[in-house]
Amino acid sequence: MRSSSISKSAMWVLMGLLILGLGGFGVTNLGGNITRIGTVGDTEIGINDYARALRQEVNAVVAETGRPLPFSEAQAQGLPQQVLSRLVSQAALEDESARMGISIGDAALGRQIMDIPGFQGVNGQFDREGYRFALERAGLSETEFEEDVRAETASTLVQGAVIAGINTPDAYTDTLLDYIAEERAVTFASIGRSDLKTGLPVPTDEDLETYYQANIPQFTTPETQRITYAWLTPEMIIDEVEVDEAALREAYEAREAEFNQPERRLVERLVYSSAEAADEARAQLDAGETTFDALVEARGLTLQDVDMGDVDEAELGAAGAPVFSAASGDVVGPVQTNLGPALFRINAVLQEQITSFEEAESELRDALANDRAARVIDASVEDISDRLAGGATIENLGAETQMEVGTIDWRPGMSEGIAGYAAFREAAAELQEDDFPEVMPLGDGGIFAMRLDEVVEPTVQPLEEVEQQVAAAWARDALIEALRDQAESIVTELENGASFEDVGLSPRTAEGITRQGFQAGTPPGTIPTIFGMEEGEVETVAGDGRLYIVRLDGTTVPQTAGGEMDRLRTTLQDSAAGDIAQDLYQALAEDIRTRAGITLDQQAIAAVHANFQ
Repeated sequence: MRSSSISKSAMWVLMGLLILGLGGFGVTNLGGNITRIGTVGDTEIGINDYARALRQEVNAVVAETGRPLPFSEAQAQGLPQQVLSRLVSQAALEDESARMGISIGDAALGRQIMDIPGFQGVNGQFDREGYRFALERAGLSETEFEEDVRAETASTLVQGAVIAGINTPDAYTDTLLDYIAEERAVTFASIGRSDLKTGLPVPTDEDLETYYQANIPQFTTPETQRITYAWLTPEMIIDEVEVDEAALREAYEAREAEFNQPERRLVERLVYSSAEAADEARAQLDAGETTFDALVEARGLTLQDVDMGDVDEAELGAAGAPVFSAASGDVVGPVQTNLGPALFRINAVLQEQITSFEEAESELRDALANDRAARVIDASVEDISDRLAGGATIENLGAETQMEVGTIDWRPGMSEGIAGYAAFREAAAELQEDDFPEVMPLGDGGIFAMRLDEVVEPTVQPLEEVEQQVAAAWARDALIEALRDQAESIVTELENGASFEDVGLSPRTAEGITRQGFQAGTPPGTIPTIFGMEEGEVETVAGDGRLYIVRLDGTTVPQTAGGEMDRLRTTLQDSAAGDIAQDLYQALAEDIRTRAGITLDQQAIAAVHANFQ
């Protein structure tokens, strides 16, 4: 029996070889008197197994984020706990399979090992010497590796026996299907400030104070990072860069094809297999019996298939002269081409574009100056880095170099000034108070360095500083409240059978609304409100300065068979079965752990962690 259960053991071998290939970076021998970090029943969890699994998990995060992961951060993310839990569950299954006497024979074990690509030679066959060499480099004996494969395969058999054949009950699937695919039809309208029959009250100082106290979070500044930075962009020094005329003319010549383009045509070409067929098509066009589009369709083609895009006369060869003598909309041909006789339709005429050196000079100067400014900045990076390494502060950079110094109270979502650069935002998100300033690129040829001065905690803004915002928010809420009061009688009339027109509203209707859908022209919260209503019920939903009145007109239960519904049903069944299987697996592992007992050596675990510091 072939099984994917050997993946863990093979992975350790291949990871070991990879680490050796990288010069042994981050690897420490954890051998010695301590060989395990714990047991589940009679099954040991090896100290090296835990170290390898933890290293793999850390490396996976590094590969995903593209930056080093300090072990303290890995601990904060719970990576050691996740790895330990996984190894404990695996050991529990291995212990249970050993207790039940489940194993695989030598022949099956041999086939599995020989099928591992990492142990195969260039001819695709099992390489005995390569196998032994790989295990030695990974710090495993053949016996250890084969016992690991045997035990893991047996535990997979136990796991498979528990979760095999799991089916999701039809009633469960049907309930999910109805919930997801159910459609609703509504009629809705909105009322705003101009529809109010009464005016809005004027808030008193007490009203504003009460509103302010009830909505303190709305008037609290978010946590920010106060960052001092120095930056330099090509735009800052572009006026200092000189570009001589010779360089401008050289750049103009290099881009001459861009500045001086000949007349072009947007052309479609329909090729025929014989002159007779092409002549017949031409005759039908001339007689008004067909159109170019119909000829294309008759050939089993689409307009996209025959589109040549924009071409100049030389690109068309023999067809160039007749095509460029025709007007937009004309059909030319048949003309003999290297593909056969063809009809050409001209869709548009693109006039030639001639841009003289004098006309292009300004654009060329800006481009060259920007490029040279970027090179000036690039040449200064080493000097600026040396200054920082020598103890220069961000402020020193502003005084001693061309860099400009600034401060920003940064928070996620900002995009003004230097925060408009993705490179700055990414670096700011990772910045710590003890980070050493370093020169980093901005992406447009510019550079920056930064220092975190302090983290500014959320601050409640005094009422006197935000009084205008409080008044505006109070007025907004007061408007919605007044609209709700006025809408009470409208809702009652609609529920009693009146039409929207009867109550003076201009309604809109929408059908086929699903829980995953979005209804244009309505505020957030409309869809959940609709699916919480009974047929004929009327509800209101507050929008931005308007109140929406919604009536549920009908509910449609989807057809449960055919097409998309069959695919959705299969997806739901597979997903639910996977969830049930996972729950059963976890229940099995927990039961085994409880019966067999778990012992963990915290000193051994700490020793592994110490090698990651």
